[in-house]
Formats: sequence, C-alpha cells, structure tokens
Amino acid sequence: MFDLLLRRARLVDDTLTDIAIQDGKIAALGDISAPAKSIVELNGKTYVSAGWIDSHVHCYPKSPIYHDEPDSVGIATGVTTVIDAGSTGADDVDDFWQLTRKASTDVYALLNISRVGLIAQNELANMDNIDADAVRDAVKRRPDFIVGLKARMSSSVVGENGITPLDRAKAMQKENGDLPLMVHIGNNPPNLDEIAERLSAGDIITHCYNGKPNRILTPAGELRASVTRALQRGVRLDVGHGTASFSFAVAQRAIAMGILPHTISSDIYCRNRIDGPVRSLASVMSKFLSIGMTLTQVIDCVTANAADGLRLAHKGRLTTGLDADLTLFTLKHEPVVMVDAEKESLQVDNILVPLAAVRAGKGYMTEQGSAENAFNF
Repeated sequence: MFDLLLRRARLVDDTLTDIAIQDGKIAALGDISAPAKSIVELNGKTYVSAGWIDSHVHCYPKSPIYHDEPDSVGIATGVTTVIDAGSTGADDVDDFWQLTRKASTDVYALLNISRVGLIAQNELANMDNIDADAVRDAVKRRPDFIVGLKARMSSSVVGENGITPLDRAKAMQKENGDLPLMVHIGNNPPNLDEIAERLSAGDIITHCYNGKPNRILTPAGELRASVTRALQRGVRLDVGHGTASFSFAVAQRAIAMGILPHTISSDIYCRNRIDGPVRSLASVMSKFLSIGMTLTQVIDCVTANAADGLRLAHKGRLTTGLDADLTLFTLKHEPVVMVDAEKESLQVDNILVPLAAVRAGKGYMTEQGSAENAFNF
C-alpha cells in the first residue's frame, strides 16, 4: 500500500499519469491500481510537476537587510526547495542551518564568500572578511547544506576592491571541490566583461536580465561577446528578479535572440514579496510565459535545470526513486498587469497558480489552494 496516490495528474506535456509516493520518494508512475492510504483525485485538470526549486532567495530570518521565513517564500507558494543566495557567511551559516530544521520547505545555502554575510550592502569592501579558511571549515561542517558559493560583484558591494573578490572566490571554489559559484552582477565597476571572462563551466550569472548599464546586452542590443564566450564555456544564466534586477525589455530582447535563462529565480525576501515587484516565484514564472517561453521551458527552469545547476541529484524530475517533491498548479487565463524592477508594466494574459505542494511525501496547501479548498491530503 502506497502512502499517497495522485490520480490522473496532468503533466506539462498534457499527458495524464498517476503518481504514487512511498516513504518520501516517488514510488511509481503510470496507470496505478494499487491501494494507498491517501488518494487525491486530480481528474486531469490539475498540472503536476516536480517540486519547484527557487535557486535564489533570501530567507535567513536574522539577516538585518534581506530576510524572510523559509516557508513564506517556499511551501506556502508551491515551492518545495529554496536556495538562500548568500545571506549568511561562515560566521552565521550554522545558525541558519539550525533554524531551517523547523521548516517544511527544503532549504540550502550558497555561502557568501564574506564571512559576515549580508549584514550590510558592502560585505566585500573589506578584504579581511574574505576568509578562505573560514569558508573551507564551514563547507566541511555543513556539506549537505552548503551547495555552492556566492559573490556579489557590483560597485556598492566591492567598494574599491574591483575584481579582486571574484579572483578570491574562484580560488575558494577550486579549494572546495569546485562547488557551483553564483555571481551577482549589477552596477560597475567591476565591468561585466571582467567578470564573465573569469567564469567557468557551471558558474552562474544571476540577475542576468537586469536593466543597468552593466548588463548582458550592448547599447546596440546585442549580446556582449564576453557573455557569448562564457555561455560557450558552460556558464549558466539565472534570473534573480529581485527589487532592482529584472527588465522586461532586456529579457524580451535576449529571449527573442534565443538567450534563455537556465534557471528562473525570484531573489525574494519579505519586502519584495509583500510590496512587489516579485511577489512569488509563480509570479516571476508567469512573466516569462508572457515574453516568449513555453510552459515546458518555464517549468524546466525551476525543476530539472535548477536541480542540475546546484547538483541536487535527488530532485527536479518526476522519476521513481527521487524525492517526492511535487508542485500542483493550474494555468489560469486572467489578464494581469505586472511590473518589472524598472517600474515598467506588461499585461500578462496567463498566470501560474500553485494550489498545493508535496514535500518528501507530505502534502501542503498553498495560500491560493487553501482559499479555494482545492484538495484534501
């Protein structure tokens, strides 16, 4: 007998399947007749994908600048896994780890290369904070929690240090088993060309569609040559919408040229969740549906692609033996005006509405699903 059986789930390719869950893992897919302790009838009307993964959030509750609760940005919005992108450094990552043990959402961290983390906007302005020994020790202490490193490479963060913090980050990466390195791009210096030329396969450029002068597009609207070369080497693009790092115009132009993101992420924290422009990962995903990406492409960006980029081999796909993390959602035709980080607006005709999530085999209603009394787990 299975623990949970979802009957006639609609996949993003519109095929229907049953999904059986046992002991927190996906146990079977297909036409399933075996009994289960709990059965949820979806009747082919509700989409089910692997659990959504938000590759860039800020959910360390004690962070003085960008903070939130993991479940507020995670399970309550249909997101089963979140990766905090640099809120904590070596000094406070253990405290963050301890706090996440209470969360229903699965939480991981990209360790800030500054040992003090995001306690101020300029955490890389003091080179003494970039402590390779502290990073090495933290990674050894929390190998199952720290899935990569984070370096914020914009002028307000690095101060007078220019590109040097990134050189340090690359050395740390090499010393720690070539963990994925996520690099924030913003205002220069350092110039994006300097940053891109230092990145290697598996590194992640976040805020890839920001509208700042130091963006991935030239003034003529073409992709910078340095970014083209980086992509050819296997560097990955992450959205990281955030309060100030996403432009409809840049994203539309890039996508029209075939420069799609590898991962769609929110860069969410309490303020841009409540006041916008982010709101939720589903909201960010809906924006990309409206500017030229297919549903399959969008879902891949928050499931398989996200799992691959952060080496979460047990997540991201509807495959037997993997974690029973699922997101149940609908695609609602409802014209809504959304805004980007440049305060530009766009009418979005179809929105993704997460109704429920299954995390390690346990069902949770989202905020929208609870309001609609969608399912009874």
